[in-house]
Amino acid sequence: MQRDKLVQNPGWGYFYVISAAVLWASSGSAAKFLFNGGVTTFQVMQLRLTLAAAVLCLVLGLRRRDLLRIDLNELPYFISLGALAMAGVQFCYLLAISRINVAAAILLQYLAPSLIALFTIVVVREKLSWPVLIALVCATIGCYLVVGAYDLNLLSLNRIGIVAGLLSAVTFAWYSLQGEYGMRRHHPLTIHFYAILFAAVTWNIIYPPLEAFRHAYRSIEWFWILYIALFGTLVPFWLYFAGINLIRSARASITATLEPITAGLLSYLFLGEVMAPLQIFGGILVIASVILLQLKREQDRKTPALLKAQNGIGGT
Repeated sequence: MQRDKLVQNPGWGYFYVISAAVLWASSGSAAKFLFNGGVTTFQVMQLRLTLAAAVLCLVLGLRRRDLLRIDLNELPYFISLGALAMAGVQFCYLLAISRINVAAAILLQYLAPSLIALFTIVVVREKLSWPVLIALVCATIGCYLVVGAYDLNLLSLNRIGIVAGLLSAVTFAWYSLQGEYGMRRHHPLTIHFYAILFAAVTWNIIYPPLEAFRHAYRSIEWFWILYIALFGTLVPFWLYFAGINLIRSARASITATLEPITAGLLSYLFLGEVMAPLQIFGGILVIASVILLQLKREQDRKTPALLKAQNGIGGT
């Protein structure tokens, strides 16, 4: 009885989501450490996805084999989800981190909820309300400030990183919409596993198979590689889903906005990265837009079109 009360306690839901946000943020700083040491984006991609897919396959095979079962006619959906959406968001996210500040890269990815909201307006024909309009304007202005577009020299130096960060938001919005569609029929871990699996297969085709594993890495580099695969991919997603079960998507999404804040702090302490005051203000606007969108969806959660935007946040 006491254990059941503990499990149903919403406080644990917030604890799970906060833990996931901290792990996602720390994995971004860990990836930047590897990049600074000479490990390439392609290598980190292949290592992260291959290790994560292998470990999750082993765990599900031993504990929840039923979650591995899918129909053959669903393969095109899972291949698209993994090979295009998941592989795309992972690559764009890591490429952005390798070129610009970790916090700025994560904040750019946090434009995904705004893109999903825009999708519901343009494609689903959802009526544009004032809260959504304000959120979209705040997100756009915030993005402009976060990437340092007011400084033309900074913009030219980080053009690839900025484009990669924006594409990470686009691909993550796509992944969120596709993932939500799949979760109507499958457990979230099933969706997550096959997305990672086909993303790993894709990056072992694009990049020579297992090539990243044939390099000599220092012990500290192997530690962070394993950390990113396990505690930057598998564990935080499980924590995030566990949190959603207790406090629902809207509250979980708002709580997850701790990720860029944590990433900025960790990057400052361990990588010496500093964001200018205007960039910080832009980050606040992006986070405020996410919170406003999620609060709006909490109020209108019975509207199917608006529910499409609830899952558009979280780390990668």
